[in-house]
Amino acid sequence: MSDFPFAQADFVRALLGWYQQQGRDLPWRNTRDPYRIWVSEIMLQQTTVATVLGRYDAFLQQFPTLADLAASSVEQVIDAWAGLGYYSRARNLHAAAGRIQTEFNGSFPADPEVLQQLPGIGRSTAGAIAAIAYDRPAPILDANVRRVLCRLFAVQQPPRSAAAEKMLWRWSELLTPEQQVHDYTQAMMDLGAMICLPTKPQCEHCPVNPFCLAYHQGLQQDIPLKTTKKSIPTRYQAVVVLQRQGRLQVRRRPIAGFLGGLWEFPALDLESPDTAEAVVRRFLLEVGYGWDPVPVGTSHHIYSHFKLESLVYLVNLSDSLLIAETAAQWKTSAELAELALHGAHKKVFEKVKNAQLVTYRT
Repeated sequence: MSDFPFAQADFVRALLGWYQQQGRDLPWRNTRDPYRIWVSEIMLQQTTVATVLGRYDAFLQQFPTLADLAASSVEQVIDAWAGLGYYSRARNLHAAAGRIQTEFNGSFPADPEVLQQLPGIGRSTAGAIAAIAYDRPAPILDANVRRVLCRLFAVQQPPRSAAAEKMLWRWSELLTPEQQVHDYTQAMMDLGAMICLPTKPQCEHCPVNPFCLAYHQGLQQDIPLKTTKKSIPTRYQAVVVLQRQGRLQVRRRPIAGFLGGLWEFPALDLESPDTAEAVVRRFLLEVGYGWDPVPVGTSHHIYSHFKLESLVYLVNLSDSLLIAETAAQWKTSAELAELALHGAHKKVFEKVKNAQLVTYRT
């Protein structure tokens, strides 16, 4: 294999020997059910193993089969996803389950090319499902494997550049063996998660350090190359936290669009943070709540394309106030803690709790 400065078989043998002794014992590794493997792969996108361990079994108890997931509402799936974040994954999971039910008679596809046609399944996730569930030799390139390959071949380009992307996929494909691909795929993931860490890689414990160019050139701390982050604009909103009888008012966002299906407190877009209190007072008059808003601080949240600065106001409503029937709901502290609030308003909730002005019911 002329593409490599080493024998692919030697690399695979060393990696698999280490994996048999050191590989992680994770619940989704005790099955070959493609549905359960798919759920785990989607959960693990941009989420730590520790967080997924706390949600995986509960999610599968609620949706034990693909048919159960497809038959549910998207709102049910979003609410079951609470605590995992990146909720577009939940919406895509539900949409893909429906497609598999209708287009493939409920049988999970094994072909990576077909898998990539389903919502939320990119090339790497498709490869992981095919390899782990079906033992099909398919390359993967998740964040851990990308880092391993960048160091293994001492890639001197930004890892997300077009040139690097092409090389990394090629190397991933050529390294993947024809046999034991189930174990090999998970071994590569574990190598990145346990040994080839983003900072302070444990090179002295690495089973494949004899093959690693970055290690031999002393470049392991410099690779992958860091990319310069682009500056992004800041948006402002006023968040009105209405409290009545120990409960706080929340509403679900429309399923279509940004943060679709997630819960939030009433929020008002602002041209400038200086106008927040006036905008809040106007809102309260429009909805018939003549109470004074109490400022409880500012929370900050960063999305991929903008920063959000939320100026938070608490309004304590009279217990005797007649509340009009709306789509909004009133939730206790315990209920809010389990609700699929989006990330920015999770921080708002913490800000309000820390202000010690709230009298929750449990």
